[in-house]
Amino acid sequence: MIDPMAVQITLAQVTDIQRVLADHPRYWGDRDLRSLHLLALVQEFGSTCLVARAADGIRGYLIGFVTPDGTGYVHLIATRDDTRGTGLGRELYAAFTEAAREQGAVRLKAITSITNEGSVAFHRSLGFEARVEEEYNGPGQPMVVFTRALPGAP
Repeated sequence: MIDPMAVQITLAQVTDIQRVLADHPRYWGDRDLRSLHLLALVQEFGSTCLVARAADGIRGYLIGFVTPDGTGYVHLIATRDDTRGTGLGRELYAAFTEAAREQGAVRLKAITSITNEGSVAFHRSLGFEARVEEEYNGPGQPMVVFTRALPGAP
């Protein structure tokens, strides 16, 4: 698992996301998801946007926010290619969960494409329920929607 002394999870800054975008393939491989990295989310929801910093740079990050109905929504989560399998994704989710709780979140939600088997397996391992919504992004654009109630929430 990750060495807590080597990685520090802190609030993300716009410059952090710009660094991630400059090294995009290390986090996303061949998938070009740069257009999903909305800097406005970091600007407006900075208390729920996180980076995992280490001496060798940003090892992972999570961009999320809390909706008015109490849903902690994870827009993006990624770990660098040399950090996968260390538990860092779980650590980022744990930090986000606490930040979202502080803002009144009672549940968590995330989405992914129906072909992203790694994301489906990861979210299920975190206790999320997964369901396919056939037209989540519009006609003919199904997505897997993950939801999980937060323990102790009303």
